[in-house]
Amino acid sequence: MIINTGARTDTAQWYAPWLLRRFEEGYVLVRNPLFPHKVSRYELDPDVVDCVEFCSKNYAPLLPHLHEITSRFNTHFHYTITAYGPDIEPRVPGLRESVETLYDLESQVGARRICWRYDPVLLTSDYTVERHLETFAWLARRLSGHVDRCIFSFVEMYQKLEHNFPELKAILPKDRDQLAVGLGRIAAEHGIPIQTCGNNGLWPQYGIGTSGCTTLKMLGEANGVEFRELKHKGQRVGCGCFESRDVGAYDSCPNGCRYCYANRDHAKALDNYLHAHDPESPLLLGCLREGDEVSRAPQRSLLAHGSQLSLGI
Repeated sequence: MIINTGARTDTAQWYAPWLLRRFEEGYVLVRNPLFPHKVSRYELDPDVVDCVEFCSKNYAPLLPHLHEITSRFNTHFHYTITAYGPDIEPRVPGLRESVETLYDLESQVGARRICWRYDPVLLTSDYTVERHLETFAWLARRLSGHVDRCIFSFVEMYQKLEHNFPELKAILPKDRDQLAVGLGRIAAEHGIPIQTCGNNGLWPQYGIGTSGCTTLKMLGEANGVEFRELKHKGQRVGCGCFESRDVGAYDSCPNGCRYCYANRDHAKALDNYLHAHDPESPLLLGCLREGDEVSRAPQRSLLAHGSQLSLGI
């Protein structure tokens, strides 16, 4: 199975001690967001966890001890670096610091395991098509040779964004096409394969591929292992990613990104981080409560017969 550490919150940046403790103790508990009294237990054992997927905007807090995970598990890393400043991503490092941290990550895990995410692409009066292309070019020059590929997508206009982010401008078809032309051209100039995520558009004529952002093929090639041929169910409608199990919790990421889908309330997320998180608890937020039903989640290896886990670089 695939364990995901960063779909619901940025564990690498904000919960690194907790995450490392979970791998040290060999299990994690995850509360069901729809039925909070139901808790799943996942064994963090290389015999059943074929790959650990990370997604973060800042790996610096995790890097000093990352080898404790990479030495035992296959791993894969999504690193989100965008054009936005603190007006949209309040607690995310700046561009130069992010690039330097990516170099440090690459020195540990290699470029093949790192996907640079430039998403979501959104437009405001400050973040124009031109500004995106200028920033993307600046980043591409510095990340060429240090990442396996770039993945981008356009912002999805969730209803709450219309209320919480009124500065957002509609991305018109001509905007999408202009951005796709520019991103594809810049990526090609710097030798970075580029693709969209899910059903976020088709632009093969601009050298832009289409795939899930986490497929078994991608994970296998990054780690030198072979997975069985299994159908990708996707994480949601139109998603081409292979199904994974996330160890985090919603409303727990202090990054404060205004486009975030995982935080319903940024103030609540920050409060949960400050007051509801215990680094020694097997749950990211809080502890087990009376009436909780803990069950062991079904876990099985997806590797092809005879394929062995790699042990780091």
